[in-house]
Amino acid sequence: MEHSFTVTIKQILENHFGNKSEDIFEKSLLLQYLNLKTKSANKGAKARASFANLYAIYVILEDYIQNQFDKQGDYSKYEGAIFSKLFQRQRELPFGSKLQNHALNNRLNSEFQKFFPTSEITPIIRNLETNRYWINENLIKIQLDKRKFNISNAIIEIIDEYTKTKKDAFERFIKTCEQLQEIENKEPEKIQDFILGLLAPNIDARLFEIVSYSILKYYYHDQIIYWGFDIDKLTKENLKLYKTGRTNANDGGIDFVMKPLGRFFQVTETLDVKKYFLDIEKIERYPITFVIKSVETTENLLKNLEENATKWYSINSIVNKYMDCIEELINIPILTERYKSIIKQGYLNNILNEIISQSKVEFNYHDENDE
Repeated sequence: MEHSFTVTIKQILENHFGNKSEDIFEKSLLLQYLNLKTKSANKGAKARASFANLYAIYVILEDYIQNQFDKQGDYSKYEGAIFSKLFQRQRELPFGSKLQNHALNNRLNSEFQKFFPTSEITPIIRNLETNRYWINENLIKIQLDKRKFNISNAIIEIIDEYTKTKKDAFERFIKTCEQLQEIENKEPEKIQDFILGLLAPNIDARLFEIVSYSILKYYYHDQIIYWGFDIDKLTKENLKLYKTGRTNANDGGIDFVMKPLGRFFQVTETLDVKKYFLDIEKIERYPITFVIKSVETTENLLKNLEENATKWYSINSIVNKYMDCIEELINIPILTERYKSIIKQGYLNNILNEIISQSKVEFNYHDENDE
């Protein structure tokens, strides 16, 4: 598959390997994998980024190079990289501060096998007893004729360039938002269309979560409930939606929490019923609302979930117990309706400001105006 960033990959390979670069690209499964994972590079901040699996490769290769196995030594005798150091290092990389251990432990290898089902080789080798990790050298040493080419340094450079490209795209996204702030009272239609454009199935997962939160926060905040322990002493309180942490964080399946109702919200883009039920199980089957990055109707979504759950579990009582825990499904059309209703109430600028604020926190973005 050729895309805009493929040109960059091939240029880096040519710088390293000259006229052998095209053959190396065609023969290397790991380079083919990187090519698949970097297709969003030049599509801007709104396109999905793929850092977790790339950084798993990056940190293990970095350890490989730091120990000079790219130049000399028998890597098969190496005791392996320590998991804690790899985990810490990936969180030091741009956009990596909240990455979890999934890519290092299984997700990278699983996805690699999905892309290359006939290959018996996976990128990461690990020893569960010692918690030590290795890159599979068979994937970074490419045999051409009678010569072997080590592509480890080229891969590091490719991932660095991809990260830089995504970082530049996000900075442009922030600047665009800030420019819209300056014209918010003169051309509100531009802001409306810009935010509507962020409600799309192909949007980056983190941006979708941020935009969903910003819309729902202002959708609920004017709604009032009365509560108390004495009918004559009720408390009047506006609904408040809180974001519980960074996107993609391992927080037990709770992305937003509503006070004082105690409603839980989980943002997702998958229709994998096992993932939904895992989120429900993690919070002891407490009722939960799913915000889904899909344009499918909520009726179809619920129907598909129930059908897949029945196939998976087969016992009706178990399926019903899990399905009863789904308090509400909020899809893209519902988010769009709620967005349009709250901009009629005059909260367009508030939503834009919230998107900027949450985005800067999520992507660790700071400029001179923030100091």
